[in-house]
Amino acid sequence: MRLTSVEVIPYALPFRRPYVTARGRLEQREMVLLRLRDEDGLVGLGEAVPLSLRGGVGLAEVVAELEALSELEKLEEAAIRELVLSAPARCAALTALLDLRGRAAARSPFPPPGEGNGDHPPGSEAMAAAGGVACNATLIAGEPAAVAADAERWAAEGFSTFKLKLGAGDDVGQVEAVREAVGPAARIRVDANASWDVETASRVLAELEPFSIELAEQPVETLEQLAELAQRTSIPLAADESVASLEEAERAVTRGACAYTGIKLSKVGGPEQAVEIADLLPAYLSSALDGPVGIAAAAQVAQTLHESDRPERLELAHGLATQRLFASTIAAVECELRDGMLHPPAGPGLGVEIDEDALRAHRL
Repeated sequence: MRLTSVEVIPYALPFRRPYVTARGRLEQREMVLLRLRDEDGLVGLGEAVPLSLRGGVGLAEVVAELEALSELEKLEEAAIRELVLSAPARCAALTALLDLRGRAAARSPFPPPGEGNGDHPPGSEAMAAAGGVACNATLIAGEPAAVAADAERWAAEGFSTFKLKLGAGDDVGQVEAVREAVGPAARIRVDANASWDVETASRVLAELEPFSIELAEQPVETLEQLAELAQRTSIPLAADESVASLEEAERAVTRGACAYTGIKLSKVGGPEQAVEIADLLPAYLSSALDGPVGIAAAAQVAQTLHESDRPERLELAHGLATQRLFASTIAAVECELRDGMLHPPAGPGLGVEIDEDALRAHRL
């Protein structure tokens, strides 16, 4: 499809309360909204979340990369791959392309080739019909009593899987308090954001074993360390930062480093790469503290994984309920959280519609 305009808008959303992990403290999340308009006047939305706190590119670099899309005469996967783009920028471009195609398909009376033979059409209407995506609660690190109270609030809203950020306080105390608050049937997963060495991780996970931990996400930094730790603990390990590509997923499988991996679209470079990684390693989608466009794109990938016949994909809640952590939004229409599930909007493509006044208010 031919592009007629490229709009790149950096913006930030404030958190309801500071987001604290072993990596540091955030008061707001900086992101980049991408809007691509085609020759028919349709607009596709994409979103990039710079991961500079984890050694990735910064906001200014992502903005510059996305502005270079204006040099393209046609928007297609091959043209995007020819550009030198960071993973967050490539994610935004590919997501906007998919959104455009979904909106175009909804407008057309004829299904695109390969679709319409009983398959779901592209876009969020199909996902809405299939039901929402089960999500975990994300608990911000703090004093055990405060974290447990937070877990009870999430539980009252229908969540039954709880993810605790560890490595920044009383790790065992927090887990013990949450387990007592949510009961024995709830699932608890922990995430140390690669803040431990193997010895520390081995010791802490041993202390956590009595609390029936579903999985421990990125307790150590490298795949080699994960493989060593996997021999020392009965708690299943999940990668995050250490699996950002198909090649790294292959290495993780070969080394027996982890049972699962979390996938952030801005980290791996977009929806297609996410599905390829999930074909190698059981995976759940996870938010990079995305805005409404990134969450909708990840929800569609999560639904794609659930529609497969691979049972290991069906047991994992996804980390996509993070819109609840923000004090505001730039969307007039976005995914909705109900009863522990993320429900997509019913419109074509991603289904997200932007609130222009809110976007202006949060623009950087």
